[in-house]
Amino acid sequence: MKWRKMADHVQGLAQLEILCKQLYETTDTAVRHQAEKALVEFTNSPDCLSKCQLLLERGSSSYSQLLAATCLSKLVSRTSNPLPLEQRIDIRNYVLNYLATRPKLAAFVTQALIQLYARITKLGWFDCQKDDYVFRNVIADVTRFLQDSVEHCIIGVTILSQLTNEINQADTTHPLTKHRKIASSFRDSSLFDIFTLSCNLLKQASGKNLNLNDESQHGLLMQLLKLSYNCLNFDFIGTSTDESSDDLCTVQIPTSWRSAFLDSSTLQLFFNLYHSLPPSLSPLVLSCLVQIASVRRSLFNNAERAKFLSHLVDGVKRILANPQCLPDPNNYHEFCRLLARLKSNYQLGELVKVENYPEVIRLIANFTVTSLQHWEFAPNSVHYLLSLWQRLAASVPYVKATEPHLLETYTPEVTKAYITSRLESVHVILRDGLEDPLDDAGLVQQQLDQLSTIGRCEYEKTCALLVQLFDQAAQTYQELLQSTNSSAADVTVQEGRLTWLVYIIGAVIGGRVSFASTDEQDAMDGELVCRVLQLMNLTDSRLAQAGNERLELAMLSFFEQFRKIYIGDQVQKSSKLYRRLSEVLGLNDETMVLSVFIGKIITNLKYWGQCEPITSKTLQLLNDLSLGYSSVRKLVKLSAVQFMLNNHTSEHFSFLGVNNQSNLSDMRCRTTFYTALGRLLMVDLGEDEDQFEQFMLPLTAAFEAVAQMLSTNTFNEQEAKRTLVGLVRDLRGIAFAFNAKTSFMMLFDWIYPTYMPILQRAIELWYHDPACTTPVLKLMAELVHNRSQRLQFDVSSPNGILLFRETSKMITTYGNRILTLGEVPKDQVYGVKLKGVSVCFAMLKAVLSGNYVNFGVFRLYGDDALDNALQTFIKLLLSIPHSDLLDYPKLSQSFYSLLEVLTQDHMNFIASLEPHVVMYILSSISEGLTALDTMVCTGCCSSLDHIVTYLFKQLSRSTKKRPAPMATDDRFLHIMQQHPEMIQQMLSTVLNIIIFEDCRNQWSMSRPLLGLILLNEKYFADLRNSIVSSQPPEKQQAMHLCFENLMEGIERNLLTKNRDRFTQNLSVFRREVNDSMKNSTYGVNSNDMMS
Repeated sequence: MKWRKMADHVQGLAQLEILCKQLYETTDTAVRHQAEKALVEFTNSPDCLSKCQLLLERGSSSYSQLLAATCLSKLVSRTSNPLPLEQRIDIRNYVLNYLATRPKLAAFVTQALIQLYARITKLGWFDCQKDDYVFRNVIADVTRFLQDSVEHCIIGVTILSQLTNEINQADTTHPLTKHRKIASSFRDSSLFDIFTLSCNLLKQASGKNLNLNDESQHGLLMQLLKLSYNCLNFDFIGTSTDESSDDLCTVQIPTSWRSAFLDSSTLQLFFNLYHSLPPSLSPLVLSCLVQIASVRRSLFNNAERAKFLSHLVDGVKRILANPQCLPDPNNYHEFCRLLARLKSNYQLGELVKVENYPEVIRLIANFTVTSLQHWEFAPNSVHYLLSLWQRLAASVPYVKATEPHLLETYTPEVTKAYITSRLESVHVILRDGLEDPLDDAGLVQQQLDQLSTIGRCEYEKTCALLVQLFDQAAQTYQELLQSTNSSAADVTVQEGRLTWLVYIIGAVIGGRVSFASTDEQDAMDGELVCRVLQLMNLTDSRLAQAGNERLELAMLSFFEQFRKIYIGDQVQKSSKLYRRLSEVLGLNDETMVLSVFIGKIITNLKYWGQCEPITSKTLQLLNDLSLGYSSVRKLVKLSAVQFMLNNHTSEHFSFLGVNNQSNLSDMRCRTTFYTALGRLLMVDLGEDEDQFEQFMLPLTAAFEAVAQMLSTNTFNEQEAKRTLVGLVRDLRGIAFAFNAKTSFMMLFDWIYPTYMPILQRAIELWYHDPACTTPVLKLMAELVHNRSQRLQFDVSSPNGILLFRETSKMITTYGNRILTLGEVPKDQVYGVKLKGVSVCFAMLKAVLSGNYVNFGVFRLYGDDALDNALQTFIKLLLSIPHSDLLDYPKLSQSFYSLLEVLTQDHMNFIASLEPHVVMYILSSISEGLTALDTMVCTGCCSSLDHIVTYLFKQLSRSTKKRPAPMATDDRFLHIMQQHPEMIQQMLSTVLNIIIFEDCRNQWSMSRPLLGLILLNEKYFADLRNSIVSSQPPEKQQAMHLCFENLMEGIERNLLTKNRDRFTQNLSVFRREVNDSMKNSTYGVNSNDMMS
């Protein structure tokens, strides 16, 4: 029998090895899929643990060892049914012995086993056996590796490095509070020792004559540097800054580490290593130096900080003086980051006091200028250099030190290098067919934002340079255009140079800071603006023959900056800029300048209607202008604006055309256009219906055309769709802009009842085409939205009810038809179905909470509009899996805000639903309580509060022997009594979030909690006891007292006064519990509460 078992094992192992090979080596997807399926089953099998050990002992391939290591990692990580402590200790010891006896395993197997050790250690950090924290003697575990061969040393150092990394990273399966507890304990008990150990080992290594061509010695140094970096990169205080916010990083080194940083040998060690190591290792050294340079300021007193900064600057100077390694892109990038940290962490006043500051700032300026001139090399690193100079330039007005900062000498050099290098790059890019940086709008914008501050330092020099370069480029450009034999390439080069200059002029004008600007600087801005406007006149006059898209986008960027600084309600009209514009171009005041803006907007829309980037940016500019209170009133007086208001047809504005659109979604910009026109129209509209009718003529004609098409059986479907989509996008823009009652009512009377049937018909016909239905649904959602109380119908008007009927009809039509599509593929489900459903939910929410319909009359008069809409909502909801509700942010926001309105005003409807629907809604609330989106979470709390209050009232009634409630009320109570676990689960979730997690909306959480407690007093008592008993013995009394105080003075009712008292008690409770747990050395596993 025993032999047979043994044979089964061997056969099983052979089978597993074949599967591993198939998983990792095969190129056949079907085979890999089968292998994956079989291995997942193996992972979940009860004898997985013993088989993993056999695989490690007897497996003949590296892949089977890898499988065993990853399976064991899964087993030790699982939260349900965790492995017992003894078993985890055995696995830990086994892994260490395995690594010690097999130092030459495949790298990926060693890595997976070390990962397993790190995971066991992290998750068992608070586990005790006979008063000993069994998983904490990490350094002892590793020491025996460090005293052996180089291979063993590498394993030992990698273990520490991987462990530090593992403890620093939160995982989704365990609560964040547990992670932070482990990380804080590890930081306080072990991290400094590990960092000191890594520095000592690096010192020893740098003292020896290392042979870095020897792979193992190179590998050891690499791991040591990674370990040092992981220690310095630890999230010391749980702020877990996002990797992308690289500039603002301060390393929150604990005070107990002061000795390592006060002693200059640590800093010296890394600078020495940089100079002695090859480029394969030195970038890691610089990464460590970046972290050391970012140590929090408060670690030192002023004298210590000055000394530390002095050593740091010396090291930087030494690198700049010996730049042999900087041509390596990784070194260069890390060094640029190091330079940026000099200013993000120290003040200019401190830097200028460093002994050899003048020499260092000269070297940094030369390095920056050289870097900018070699624009094709490491373009992503330039950001850090510019950010250093931006911060230096921004600090100049505030520096109090008497020592000279010399920035007035060097900043203009940096500005000049940036501008001239961009201009020189143009012809090289064209000549060699390189990628044009101007196509990366985000990168250009970021650099221009930085330059806007740098260029404002010594602004006279910046302006003089820009004027000189601009005049040269513009003159050459003009000559080329007038010449008969100029080549197209030369013209393109000059246009490219002018594009950069226009972008840069826009940026430096946008850098104007009102309190620091002088009249002279405003006059200089005037010089620059005049030149751009003169260039615009030249390029606009040629648009009939040819235009340059990039140059036009640069102009729009310039106009946007100019608008922000010099147009609007806050600007001084006496500005010298206007005087200069008046002298050169005859533009005497803001109204005339606005006419230039509008002229440009109309020109762009006329000539660039087919170019989406220019059209959308032009319309955005028009939209921004229409938002200013004073500017919109000046705009309306301009004849060009009156022309737009009277002639908004495709004849004048080609982007409004129907047949030339390649794609229905390209029509989005029409909404922006009509929003701006709507605002301009409203200025003088008042109650003038004739003017409104006049304005709407093109839209009336379009509606009539669609109606005409739909009335025949044989119509051009594409044309009908295009006309309709364009039309509803236009109308949505107008509806959005009309936020006053008089104007909105004109629009409402225009569209209802005449044109509403056309929208309904479109939904019936094209429900399966989201490019068509989404704009129609969005228009309807806008029309029913009572923005600024604009939907106020007269007492004798039935329009509110009629509007709701139309809404109900549209939701029902769309909902019933979209459900006939059946199963939609996962990658298309949002576009085809969920987006439309989300808009329907938003529409229903807007109309239910709009306060212009009395919903009681529907049942009274036997009208089924309300029932139809609500039943469709339920059908749509049940067709969406729970996971989708939370995976798509727009859907979850519209669903949960609708649910809030339904539970508040239509609880009788919710109470009348079938048990499975009620359970679906409750579980969606339960899942939403833990959502990351605060808006969703707050909506869930509010919905839950309404439901709990309703239940509490029903229960109170039934105990008071009031007249029999409606059958539906009984039914709802009955469902709740049959499934008490649902409400209990939510009680424990809310309590769990308040006690153990970073609760961002405590007030909202407190509102349903009181009702939950009053409905489940016995369960709450059990929950309380289990939390108290999970505390260490000396803390249990304090925790018990916290719970006593929570219910102090709370009565058994849900009156507002009682709720408010409970909310106050809860905030005190949370503070006290947190204080108590902060001082606790035990780990509190918040999962205990959920069991």
